[in-house]
Amino acid sequence: MTLAAVAKEAGVSLPTVSKVLNGRSDVSPVTRAKVEQLLKVHGYRRRHHGAPPSPLVELVFHELDSIWAMEIIRGVETVAKANKATVVLTESGTRHAPAPGWIEGVLRRRPLGVVLVFSSLPEDVKRQLRSRSIPFVIIDPAGDPDPDVPSVGSANWAGGLAATRHLTGHRHERVAIITGPEDMLCSLARLDGYRSAMAMAGLETDPRLVRFGDFHVQGGFTHAMDLLDGPDRPTAIFAGSDLQALGVLEAARLKGLSVPEDLSVVGYDDVPLAQWSSPPLTTVHQPLRHMAEEAARMLLAPDDPGKAAQRIELATRLVVRQSTARRRGA
Repeated sequence: MTLAAVAKEAGVSLPTVSKVLNGRSDVSPVTRAKVEQLLKVHGYRRRHHGAPPSPLVELVFHELDSIWAMEIIRGVETVAKANKATVVLTESGTRHAPAPGWIEGVLRRRPLGVVLVFSSLPEDVKRQLRSRSIPFVIIDPAGDPDPDVPSVGSANWAGGLAATRHLTGHRHERVAIITGPEDMLCSLARLDGYRSAMAMAGLETDPRLVRFGDFHVQGGFTHAMDLLDGPDRPTAIFAGSDLQALGVLEAARLKGLSVPEDLSVVGYDDVPLAQWSSPPLTTVHQPLRHMAEEAARMLLAPDDPGKAAQRIELATRLVVRQSTARRRGA
């Protein structure tokens, strides 16, 4: 199907179809929708001739004010640099999918590929990217991605299991969890790992000790202050991110509790800051930089065997430091 044929069927000029194809904003919404629908119906894909794509890799976060974002950026940058490409950062401002105007900018820039973090893609956006031959990969998808969506993640269930078994192995019975947002796949997987570990230890999961956080320091602090308020407090807390664990440490300090003597704390991610907290944080190492490198290779290294994989899941491992100990009196 040629663009001229699309233009004729849509009743518009060839330059107008070209504008839609390249994400230009000077096209009416009605015309844009009509042309996009025809491109979909006829399965149009940009042919590989003419001007090459821009030597850019688009890296999309819903927010950039997180320590672990730097690890992702470094991983993508390493592979992009090796392939003589530049990384462009975009903050979408929405949790699970890029903002509506984002796709037009991407189509104008025509990058080599797009890496999205903690995200999902609406069907129309996936279709637009594919019709322009712009590949994409999702790192740690917000939900369970469709089989046709390439993604890179880590073993979140195994990480939650290892963190909790470490605590129950130290004779902790009242173990609380502050996981991430309830609508994110990684949060639920870590929670499932926690529940499995509690069951393995023959312990009931107390619903009052299960909290959904936001992966940030303030969220960890707020939930920990509530969990530690009262005589029946937990003796250990598994935080679904290192940032939340730092909030737990501060809450323990304000409550007059010593870590790990009165309260054991485990984080998640193993960001560089974790080893410099006081005390140094026991945490689950999530290979953030490696995940980012794999995602970038799927876009930029067509001869790499890993590119053929639609779903890559990397291992996590427990890193034991000084924030955990045997339950007092056990």
